[in-house]
Amino acid sequence: MVTYDVRLMRPGRVHLMQDLHSGDGRQEVQIGRSPLPRRPLVYRIGKKLRRQMDGVVAKGSLVSNDAFVDPRTFEWTGRLGIEWEAIRAEAQSLMPNLSGVPPLRHVSPDHRRIMLEDDWRTFFLWGYGYRVDENCRRCPNTAALVDTIPRLNSAFFSILMPGSHIASHRGPTKALLTCHLGLMVPNDSGCRMQLDGAEARWREGEWLVFDDTYRHEVWNDTSEPRVVLLVQVRRPVHGIGRLMAGFVLGGIRLSPFVQEGRRNLAAWHANTDADEPSDTEHGP
Repeated sequence: MVTYDVRLMRPGRVHLMQDLHSGDGRQEVQIGRSPLPRRPLVYRIGKKLRRQMDGVVAKGSLVSNDAFVDPRTFEWTGRLGIEWEAIRAEAQSLMPNLSGVPPLRHVSPDHRRIMLEDDWRTFFLWGYGYRVDENCRRCPNTAALVDTIPRLNSAFFSILMPGSHIASHRGPTKALLTCHLGLMVPNDSGCRMQLDGAEARWREGEWLVFDDTYRHEVWNDTSEPRVVLLVQVRRPVHGIGRLMAGFVLGGIRLSPFVQEGRRNLAAWHANTDADEPSDTEHGP
């Protein structure tokens, strides 16, 4: 059975720059505090045309264009939902050593706009069509299940630490749908998402599917981490909308947004491996 916990609420506002300029004046020298990247002109033009391109995709969509989409729209959600405890077990195996799970803003500089701290960590299995083999080997059961998802774009464990907040934002394109499978969810109203004026909460073993081009914001105002399997799939589209969706996703895949993220993730893994002590360093 599919259940929802959605109710209307007033949209909130976040003043990011206030946090950036407050405090004791200390400066941290790390990747997360470096300036936001200056993107190429073609990238910036694409962002300005996003509404028009999304409109073409929406007209050809074969599924609902609403903010929330019924998970039963996709048969694979049932297959993976049955295995949610096995997926959770592999996510739990990562929790004792979160230093090996990078904050998203270290991987993707663009996400520094919405997360100022290191409290949103992501363990990528797939990212925009690129498989992260090292991580898939560490979570073989989840990787095998994810590999069966039609139209897969990305898949990763999304870990939101206690007391964290993801500022209001929207996704880059309507050509994708975002799917969350609840794995470790605090039983507290402080763990929530606001999407298009409605509030939603995750439930363990259940899917929440939504169109992230609607403005959304996330809080974990609890003392426990929130962990979901985040899957992005290509929206089923026909006609000209399908051509537009393919054009947009192809451009994003080749853009600095994705390619820089791939390089940063590879560098993170290389540094993490170098920091791990060898057998000889452990002693006899």
